[in-house]
Amino acid sequence: MFSTKISSAAKLAQAPIAFERAPDKVVERVRAERPSLVIFDLNSARLKPIEVIAALKADADVRATPTLGYASHVQADVIAAARRAGCDEVLARSAFSERLGEILTRPR
Repeated sequence: MFSTKISSAAKLAQAPIAFERAPDKVVERVRAERPSLVIFDLNSARLKPIEVIAALKADADVRATPTLGYASHVQADVIAAARRAGCDEVLARSAFSERLGEILTRPR
């Protein structure tokens, strides 16, 4: 559901967007494409976001790439784990939804 919301907001903002659903491909893709921001659904069981964020931040070639994660505001453990892994910004899902247009268009 959120990928549709992100895609729609990106289209409105005329911001390029791409999705990677294979956790073992994220670092490689960030290296190749040099995105201005990598967004993580911190509840994605398939993507393993905490592990992937830690891998991004451990890689000298891409660690400076900004990361943003979102999760339910009641999941303090997930939010804390994302911050420990190095996620640059963590938002409650509701705040992420409200600010999505601004997030996709802010300068980096």
